[in-house]
Amino acid sequence: MMKNEFKGLIVQGDQKFSLKDHKTDFTGGYNKEKAKDALVNSKIALSHLQEKLYASRKHAVLIIFQAMDAAGKDSAIDHVMSGLNPQGCQVYSFKTPTPEEYEHDFLWRHYNALPERGRIGIHNRSHYENVLVCKVHPEYILNENIAGFSDIKKINKNFWEQRYRSIKNFEDHLTANGTVILKFFLNVSRNEQRKRFLERIDDPTKNWKFSSGDIKERALWNKYMNAYEHAINETSTAASPWHIIPADKKWFARLAISEIIEDKLKSLDLKFPVLDEEEEVKLGEAKRTLLEE
Repeated sequence: MMKNEFKGLIVQGDQKFSLKDHKTDFTGGYNKEKAKDALVNSKIALSHLQEKLYASRKHAVLIIFQAMDAAGKDSAIDHVMSGLNPQGCQVYSFKTPTPEEYEHDFLWRHYNALPERGRIGIHNRSHYENVLVCKVHPEYILNENIAGFSDIKKINKNFWEQRYRSIKNFEDHLTANGTVILKFFLNVSRNEQRKRFLERIDDPTKNWKFSSGDIKERALWNKYMNAYEHAINETSTAASPWHIIPADKKWFARLAISEIIEDKLKSLDLKFPVLDEEEEVKLGEAKRTLLEE
């Protein structure tokens, strides 16, 4: 059962979400050392659960990470997933669509990256970019060459509502066919982002993480927060709710993510496959053959 300190991070489908109600520096009563120890235990549990997931092949798990720049998506993926078997896990990082991807509907490239049953798929950014960055920069929609939308003025409220419906239908379809969806928004403060940007600039080993474009996007902070609020309110459902992860303290964000994934996998009541009678007979014969060698 999920610990109380993490339950408050879930946006239920029937509640109104507002970013101002979620503190970016919340730590749930943990300190850094306590969280570090708890994360070790959670990662061990995740490893065992992943083995059952892979063996049973009843479910696929899709983990979605969305956040502003420097919120800690990459490090969260690195730390939380480090105990998993790479054979049962795949990570996709979505960038600007390619010309081929622009020739299809906006969900096409994401559908092609879905995990098979028994595997965990991690999407670093996702189909939600189409109602986040594209909402802040609606001119990007024109690259999709959609009939009837050759003018940015036509990209209105109805357009975005249809996108939200498409996303919900997409996720409902996946859920109905055995994919468990976990959606994480790493909620970092503007001040903490500034601090991390400065660290990237001052540390030569981190210069590669920084782009001049990051500052241009930072200037649009309020528009992005508005886009996130709308997207989360429109697409958080009982089957695939959003989790708002306080991201100012990376050590707590990593623990919260790991605990939430662990709790979800436990709820699936995963079991190793049981052999039928015929296969058990064959297993016994194989054992006797080996013992007689």
